Amino acid sequence: MSTEQSETATIVSGGRVGWVLGGAVGGAIGAIAFGALVWLLDPAVVETTIPEIYGLEAVGVAGWGIHVAHGIALGVVFGFLITRELILGTLRMTVETDALSRTGVWIRVVAAGFVFGLAVWAILPVIVLPVWAETLGADPAGEFPVFAAESLLGHLLFGTGLGLVFATLVDLSDRVAECPAA
Repeated sequence: MSTEQSETATIVSGGRVGWVLGGAVGGAIGAIAFGALVWLLDPAVVETTIPEIYGLEAVGVAGWGIHVAHGIALGVVFGFLITRELILGTLRMTVETDALSRTGVWIRVVAAGFVFGLAVWAILPVIVLPVWAETLGADPAGEFPVFAAESLLGHLLFGTGLGLVFATLVDLSDRVAECPAA
C-alpha cells in the first residue's frame, strides 16, 4: 500500500502548482470564457436557463456561479486525468510523425484540453442534459442550446482555455523519468 501511495504522490506533486489548483483555476477561466461567449450571443442561457436546470430561479449571478462551479469541477477532473501515468505517458510519448515530434508537452496538454472540451460537450449537454431534463419533467428540447454551434464552440473554448492555463500553471516536464513513454 505504501508503494501505491508513493507512486501516486510522485505523479500528483511537483510543478509550479499542484494539479488540483491548476485544474480548478483553468476550469474557472475556461468557464468564464465559455460563459462570456454564450452571454454575448444569448444572455438568457447563462442568466436563466442554467439556474432552471437545477430548479432555481434566476437571481443575480446564480447562473454565472453555477457555470463557473461546473468549470472548476470539470477542471479538477481534467487535472486528475492528465496527470495519470497512462495519459501523461501518452502525452510524453516520442512519435514518428514529424509534426507531432516537434511539439512539446505544453502544446499536447493544450490539445488534450481541446479534446476534453469536445468530450464534455458530447457527454454532458448532448447526452446527460436531455435525459436529466426529461426525468424532471421539462422539455428536453427546451431553451438550452444543446446542439447549437454556440454550445460546441463554447465547450471547445472552455477546453482550450483549461488546457492553456493548466499547461502554464502545472509543470509536467519534471516527470519525464516517472512516466514511461510506452
